[in-house]
Amino acid sequence: MTTNTLPILDGHNDTLLHLYSQERGSGRSFFEQSELGHIDLPRARQGNFAGGFFAIFCPAPGKTQAMKERMIVTETGYEVRPFPAIEHAYAQRMTGEVIELLYHLEAESAEQIKVVRTVDELQDCMQKGILAIILHFEGAEAIAPDLDNLESFYQRGLRSLGLVWSRPNDFAHGVPFGFPRSPDTGPGLTAAGRELVHACNRLGILVDLAHLNEQGFWDVAQISNAPLVVTHTAVHALSPSTRNLTDRQLDAVKASDGIVGLNFGVSDMRTDTNSDPNLPLTVMVRHIDYLVEHLGIDRVGFGSDFDGTTVSREIGDVRGLPKLVSALREHGYDEAALRKLTHENWLRVLRLTWP
Repeated sequence: MTTNTLPILDGHNDTLLHLYSQERGSGRSFFEQSELGHIDLPRARQGNFAGGFFAIFCPAPGKTQAMKERMIVTETGYEVRPFPAIEHAYAQRMTGEVIELLYHLEAESAEQIKVVRTVDELQDCMQKGILAIILHFEGAEAIAPDLDNLESFYQRGLRSLGLVWSRPNDFAHGVPFGFPRSPDTGPGLTAAGRELVHACNRLGILVDLAHLNEQGFWDVAQISNAPLVVTHTAVHALSPSTRNLTDRQLDAVKASDGIVGLNFGVSDMRTDTNSDPNLPLTVMVRHIDYLVEHLGIDRVGFGSDFDGTTVSREIGDVRGLPKLVSALREHGYDEAALRKLTHENWLRVLRLTWP
């Protein structure tokens, strides 16, 4: 098997939450190699992980029911009882604390990691072997409904914003988890949500449509002047999860010259409801083939959801990224195509989106 030396930019991970939360991360350090979770700096080096979108996600405060406890098994699959909205004040406070943690890590790293704000900074990090972190919010709950703190978050480094997680907020409606089911699950953007999209376009904040229901997707497609981006998802025609994109949505991403990052979560790639991590790489390759067929080779990337989902045992953690690249190479993707899939396509979309 050929060794991968291509740098890999990734569309999504939840590692910051693991580092912030003792409950989720067990107190692990980002600078020491661990077998806990999916990403730390030593393992990132081993996996040629150049960086990507590091999400701040705010789980509901207090002890809440886990996904499995909210799941209702049906005759053909499952539904997860919708998650309730969370309060803006709580989300703003927690988000500020995680941002402080992130910049503490950057300072502690002795220039091994950097929070990047421009494509030039991102490319410079890649050339120098510095891990590049794009600050991303997974869900806009920390943004005030009147948007009066959006520019402040931008000044603190925010460059990518997911309108929702799979719950409602002041701006839009997250798609509830379900299988087999359409992502068309409710109303679209609110008036505040439309203003938020316009404001992100003006500032140069990437708008991420992951976890957004279908009507919200079409609302953004209608009003945004930036490429449509879905940082971590998979193909609905191959795995009919509400989290995945229909062919019609893929057509819209293509028309906008956007990008889709493949979510590595096994439950969003299978043809059944089994979340067994013994998922062969051939299934991941099949989803990438489908995305490339419908979007073109310039509009597909990786969006692993490391530290936020169950990934294939063949990947394991960030060290397994070269295995996927090698599987794609053996499947017939040439070096030019692999450069696009691993990092060039994300760079292209960021150039079109960030000022």
